[in-house]
Amino acid sequence: MKRQQKEPNTIVKKQEEKIDYEVYCQYTRVWIPDPEDVWRAAEIVKDYTEGDSILYLKLEDETPLEYRIGPKDNALPFLRNPDILVGENDLTALSYLHEPAVLHNLKVRFTESNHIYTYCGIVLVAINPYEQLQIYGEEVINAYSGQNMGDMDPHIFAVAEEAYKQMARDERNQSIIVSGESGAGKTVSAKYAMRFFATVGGSANDTNVEEKVLASSPIMEAIGNAKTTRNDNSSRFGKYIQIGFDRSYHIIGANMRTYLLEKSRVVFQAEDERNYHIFYQLCASASLPEFKDLKNDPHLTHFCQLLGVELEQMEHWLCHRKLVTTSETYVKNVSRKQAANARDALAKHIYAHMFDWIVEYVNKSLHTSSKQHSFIGVLDIYGFETFEINSFEQFCINYANEKLQQQFNQHVFKLEQEEYMKEQIPWTLIDFYDNQPCIDVIEAKLGILDLLDEECKVPKGTDQNWCQKLYDRLSSSVHFQKPRMSNTSFIVIHFADKVEYQCDGFLEKNRDTVYEEQINILKASKFQLVADLFQDTNKDSSISTSSSSKSSRVNVRAAKPTPKVPNKEHRKTVGHQFRSSLQLLMETLNATTPHYVRCIKPNDVKEAFSFESRRAVQQLRACGVLETIRISAAGYPSRWTYPDFFNRYRVLMKKSDMTEGDKKLVCRNLLETLVKDPDKFQFGKTKIFFRAGQVAYLEKLRADKFRSACIKIQKTVRGWLQRVRYQKIRKSAINLQRYGRGYMARRYAEQLRLTRAALICQKQYRMVRERRDYLRVRQAVVTIQAFTRGMLARRIFQEFLLHHKAIIIQKHVQGWLTRRKFRRARNAAITIQCAYRRMRAKRELKQLKIEARSAQHLKKLNTGMENKIVQLQRKMDDQTNDLKTQNEQLVVAKASLGSEVNKLQKELEMMRSRQGDGSQLTSLHEELEKLRAELQEAHTHRKKLEEEHSSEKMGLEQVSYQSLKGRKYIFFLQGCHCFESSASQSVGRVQAELDEERQRYQNLLREFSRLEQRYDNLQEAKVTVCVCLCVHFQPGHKRNNSTQSSLESDSNYPSISTSELGDTDNAIQLEMGVEKAAMDIGVFMKLQKRVRELEQERKRLQVNLEKMEDQVNCKVEQESEDLAYNSLKRQELESENKKLKNDLNELRKAIADRASQNSSSNELQDGYNLLLGQLKAANEELEVRKEEVLILRSQIVSAPHQKEETTNDIVTSDWGYLNEDGELGLAYQGLKQVARLLEAQLQSQARKHKDELAAFNTQIELLKDDIEKKQEILNHTMSLSPEAQVEYSVQQEITRLTNDNLVRTLQPPTPPLIHYELKATSQPTKAKPQLTRQVTVQRREKDFEGMLEYYKEDEALLVKTLITDMKPHAVSATVPCLPAYILFMCIRHADYINDDQKVHSLLTSTINAIKKVLKKNNNDFEMTSFWLANTSRLLHCLKQYSGDEAFMTQNTAKQNEHCLKNFDLAEYRQVLSDLSIQIYQQLIKVAEHMMQPMIVSAMLESESIPSLAGVKPMGYRNRSSSMDGEGPGSYTLEALIKQLGQFHGVMGEHGLDPEIAGQVVRQLFYSINAVTLNNLLLRKDVCSWSTGMQLRYNISQMEEWLRGKNLHQSGAVVNIEPVIQAAQLLQVKKKTSQDAEAICSLCTSLTMQQIVKILNLYTPLNEFEERVTVSFIRNIQNRLQDRNDVPMLLVDTKHTFPVLFPYTPSALSLETLHIPANLSLDFLTRV
Repeated sequence: MKRQQKEPNTIVKKQEEKIDYEVYCQYTRVWIPDPEDVWRAAEIVKDYTEGDSILYLKLEDETPLEYRIGPKDNALPFLRNPDILVGENDLTALSYLHEPAVLHNLKVRFTESNHIYTYCGIVLVAINPYEQLQIYGEEVINAYSGQNMGDMDPHIFAVAEEAYKQMARDERNQSIIVSGESGAGKTVSAKYAMRFFATVGGSANDTNVEEKVLASSPIMEAIGNAKTTRNDNSSRFGKYIQIGFDRSYHIIGANMRTYLLEKSRVVFQAEDERNYHIFYQLCASASLPEFKDLKNDPHLTHFCQLLGVELEQMEHWLCHRKLVTTSETYVKNVSRKQAANARDALAKHIYAHMFDWIVEYVNKSLHTSSKQHSFIGVLDIYGFETFEINSFEQFCINYANEKLQQQFNQHVFKLEQEEYMKEQIPWTLIDFYDNQPCIDVIEAKLGILDLLDEECKVPKGTDQNWCQKLYDRLSSSVHFQKPRMSNTSFIVIHFADKVEYQCDGFLEKNRDTVYEEQINILKASKFQLVADLFQDTNKDSSISTSSSSKSSRVNVRAAKPTPKVPNKEHRKTVGHQFRSSLQLLMETLNATTPHYVRCIKPNDVKEAFSFESRRAVQQLRACGVLETIRISAAGYPSRWTYPDFFNRYRVLMKKSDMTEGDKKLVCRNLLETLVKDPDKFQFGKTKIFFRAGQVAYLEKLRADKFRSACIKIQKTVRGWLQRVRYQKIRKSAINLQRYGRGYMARRYAEQLRLTRAALICQKQYRMVRERRDYLRVRQAVVTIQAFTRGMLARRIFQEFLLHHKAIIIQKHVQGWLTRRKFRRARNAAITIQCAYRRMRAKRELKQLKIEARSAQHLKKLNTGMENKIVQLQRKMDDQTNDLKTQNEQLVVAKASLGSEVNKLQKELEMMRSRQGDGSQLTSLHEELEKLRAELQEAHTHRKKLEEEHSSEKMGLEQVSYQSLKGRKYIFFLQGCHCFESSASQSVGRVQAELDEERQRYQNLLREFSRLEQRYDNLQEAKVTVCVCLCVHFQPGHKRNNSTQSSLESDSNYPSISTSELGDTDNAIQLEMGVEKAAMDIGVFMKLQKRVRELEQERKRLQVNLEKMEDQVNCKVEQESEDLAYNSLKRQELESENKKLKNDLNELRKAIADRASQNSSSNELQDGYNLLLGQLKAANEELEVRKEEVLILRSQIVSAPHQKEETTNDIVTSDWGYLNEDGELGLAYQGLKQVARLLEAQLQSQARKHKDELAAFNTQIELLKDDIEKKQEILNHTMSLSPEAQVEYSVQQEITRLTNDNLVRTLQPPTPPLIHYELKATSQPTKAKPQLTRQVTVQRREKDFEGMLEYYKEDEALLVKTLITDMKPHAVSATVPCLPAYILFMCIRHADYINDDQKVHSLLTSTINAIKKVLKKNNNDFEMTSFWLANTSRLLHCLKQYSGDEAFMTQNTAKQNEHCLKNFDLAEYRQVLSDLSIQIYQQLIKVAEHMMQPMIVSAMLESESIPSLAGVKPMGYRNRSSSMDGEGPGSYTLEALIKQLGQFHGVMGEHGLDPEIAGQVVRQLFYSINAVTLNNLLLRKDVCSWSTGMQLRYNISQMEEWLRGKNLHQSGAVVNIEPVIQAAQLLQVKKKTSQDAEAICSLCTSLTMQQIVKILNLYTPLNEFEERVTVSFIRNIQNRLQDRNDVPMLLVDTKHTFPVLFPYTPSALSLETLHIPANLSLDFLTRV
């Protein structure tokens, strides 16, 4: 349920969301507010249009009225119902449901028809007539008995019959709640309800219980009712009478419960009020013999005589008080006021006990020993009360009414929805007023009652202290206020009104204190009845139902009074007792079906059938009738049965419709014809439901139908009569008019002269007088303002100055304090660090010295050092040889390049001699320069290689020196490490955050995605060229363990660079032609890329060899596998080289063939020779790279053997030289590396052990659950009888066998959803549990936590299944965004096991896979929309379950338990947000691309209105009309709208957030506007009046589509406003200055350039049209000069609005999510 909070005692005037201004036309009757009558009827005399500030009305007495309309004045007035609906017996049947309609309907029924009862839904409104009506006789009861509630006029008997019938039909207890103000007739209504039950449900035997029930009412009225200012028979207590029925639904007994008797009335009555009726009845019986002794006796003596107590004791204890302490007892005299209070308290106490005793006695007489089957309760409780002085009694009464009003609102809401469900009408949640906050103010902890009870416990508590506590504790509540002029009262804002309560007497009335001595005297009475009344004073008499009436009297008097232990029950206050009894009442009412009777008091003077609107509307607001109306009006308040509707409105049907026999179908067809909006009515099973105002509309149509028929008859008859009369009068009238007009004209002229003279005199005199007054007042005001403003300005300046100075002082002081604190902390930290580091250094030095003295340890540490030196020496020799080889190769290359340059120079001279073309010469010069540059690069490369060789040689020579100073090197490394860490920290501190605007950020993302896509395309092309070489770069590549040094020198052979390739392409295109060169250059590109890949492979192999030196201590058993793997790769490389040779040979053949075909051209022959030479060079480069790879492979293979030899040499060598400091340091560093490696392995084993332990714990939990269930089954079986045990065991065995057979045989044909159960096998050799699929079970055996577990090796399969191979239709029948939920559940499990690598890997793989899928399907709208929805949903899930309080406000308790525990994925949320923006931009791009060819044809060329086709002129260019569909490029408006509908449907089907879908539609409408307007501005043939009409119609259709899809609030209409104004500009008049002014005010969304352009392009299509004149266009330009428009003619079609992804948490519980079988995710385990 949805609840709303609103200010009490205010009636919200709710208009329809969409106001139909056409209804407010002439002759429409409305309601306007009136200070006396609340609402007053009026009639509209002039049509109202939207935006008017005045509504012209005429009152019922023909008085005109100007009713102001506006946000600061009044809203549009309420509409009156048709006369046919006035006087309806059910207020919810009114067409217009609002306060004036309800009030008028009640008034008409009460004053004109004398009907005091009216239905308001389930509520019966009863107005007190203040007159005896003959409508409650037995015949009336019999008439209502057995009838449905709506079949007869409203009556209290109808409500009673409905309660009786529901009790018998539904087997449920009932309650009738009668409420209202004092004097409204509650007691009478309750009495008549009980009379009905006594009549229709009389007892089956002769006990006459029903008569006893009726007879109890006069007794209770005598002792509980009194005369007040508002009612002569006001009930001063509340009672709930339960009438019990047996299974035959006859009355068998009753029970009465009372609430809050007003005891203060016994001793005090307000002015014009009386005591309880019983006292006056006793006084009236004073003449009876029983009361003869009452005359002339003193009051106290008579009191003691009547109650049988001792006079002296009572007189003593009325004037004294006993104080008891632990040691002594004191008797204290009391003051006169205290004695009077004690007397009054005793009197109230006696009356209350007597009242309770009478109630108990009545309940005993109504009690029965028969078993009660059901009951009907009648609650007669006081209504809402507010007086000039409100005390504790009014507070309790209003508190009870708050509770009852809350129960009433909830029940009305529930029944309204049940009615819709019964008639199968779609319904939505309705807001209703919830007064729970007001109830909390009263009864919650530290509420009013709680604080009152607390103050009562204080020994010296006073009303003023309690009131002050209320101010302190409850002042923050909106339902509690402090009066401005009082400190001893408080205000509670109830649902009905604000009530001010006086605190005086609250504590005393709540305590209800009576002295114990007085009670003891009453207990010692000689009358048994009086003694029994006070024997058990600690019982809560208001809820007691029975007690023993014949208990023996025992009077025990102690010799010495001792203090008594206070009884806990005796300490209960009146407020606590009332709250407990009220809670019990509410529980009883909630367990029954309630029926409501709201009694209304029509006037305060108790005049018969007099209706005072102000008093009535106040009670209607307070009793919940208007709340019922509001709930009804929110849905379909007017309801007609099909026969009634047919009979009423068949006059509106056609004759052809009347021939159909099915009345339902006839009514349906009629409504669909008359009411175009299908939301205005609904068809139920037996009724037609109408929105508010629709019945009035149908009545208007019906009246118009009859009016038109009457007018047609009347006009014929009246026409004939008037013609006859006219002919007689015309002749005489002409003569009279001639003379009369002459006289009137002369008289009128004289009047005009006199009037003009008088006006001139008045004008001058008034001007002088008013101007004089104005100048005097103006001078005084200016003077006062000047002095006041100056004073204020000076005061503000002084304050600002003081604040500024204080801020400066604070800034400097705080800065100095902070800097001093920082310096102290930094100095202390540095001191501590230095001391700690010195201690650690000493400790390490001592340890190293100890280890250095150990010979065995030194031997172990220095194993392998000799081998290292030998290896470094060998490496230096090899590099020296390589350098020599490279130098020789460079010399050869230089010679070859020099010869080639000479050759090219010769060819250049030949070409110059042959041709004088300047362009070829220039190209050859450029080519020569490029070759020279390449030669220079080769020299540079050679120098670079020499420098690298020399640097490496020097580095190898320094190895021995560095080994001698290892320990110093260690400390140097530590210093470098510290320096690096400090540098990184400084860099981190310096790094600043950049906050860019959203638009610029998203544009950069779009550019990034474009470049990324381009990069991926290049990578794919690269992969296609070197497919075989890519196998070396896979992630699974394993390296060999070797101590052999790697060759770091590069090859000395020249290679073809990219620049050379580009130059070669240009030369080929110049010499052989563009077409032929393009055919051959592809192969050459492949060769060049393969050569470059080989170069990279060689460098990577060298890097691998360097890394192998650091992996000396790896396992030896992997070497054989690595060698086999490398040999296999070498074979693959050789095969690839063979293929490369074949490609070269094919290329040579192809070039030779083309050269032979073009042998006539010498230039082509030269180009061929040049290309052939370059191909030979590439082949040589390929052979060189092959030899280098083979050399490296041989070194890798020989590495293990060298390692063994080197190891043997080191073992046999002398190790005495290892005692040097440098060698020990290096050994220690090696040991540290080994320790780190061992630690990493230990951590991995610990992590693996933890995972296994978690799996075992999960299995243990499963086994525990299974054992518990089996234990429950066993206990249940043992509790059965032997026969039942056998039967139960058989049933269990049958169930087990059935499930086994289903598992083996049942194979459902592709079910949409199937449950998976994952079982772990007990074999220890398998790491993954075996998956078995079972059928769905009906009962869940385990509460899942909403997580999915998978193994790391299944991550690729998971991503492939959910992302790469996912098709949207595969999950169309499941939960929207299912892949996102599954991925998040996997992330949750990784977070649960605290595996950061798993989380990082899964999220990274997911994002990359989504990018690849979107790149692959970059033109698929469905796929893009699908992944936009899933990406945004995954983002929302990461936010919803992040644990951030800002995202958890709408979560359920279970969802909060599913939050991530270990990781903060805020950075990944940002990445996903960026990805969502990219996908959104791709979605917009795809959609715009699909709509682009449709927009112009559908919006401008499509003839949506066929009638305009005839005005299309001849001679214009032949355009394909979208109506006939000719041509492939013609699209209709329906096609465009259909395409938009498909977009919206796809987004909705994929579960995309409605806000994002609205932004997509908004962007698409902007694109439609931009393309349409741009074409309109650029095409003269479409700038015509007919095009404007077509365009306006098309736009209206699109707006209708937006409203149909509920997208009118998305801002799409605003985006097409320029096109709308352009269409209007084409249709408006374009002649006069007024037209120009109208155009300037109309076209606010168009720039001046666009307006002028359209006017210039405007072309008339018919002879009655005129062109726009130049002067008119100039006039427009002059008027628009002041605009600050952007000088823009065309609209930017590429503009994209920044997208916002609102946070929309999911209501789906993760543990309830099921995975379809067709996804093949068997490897996922639900956790």
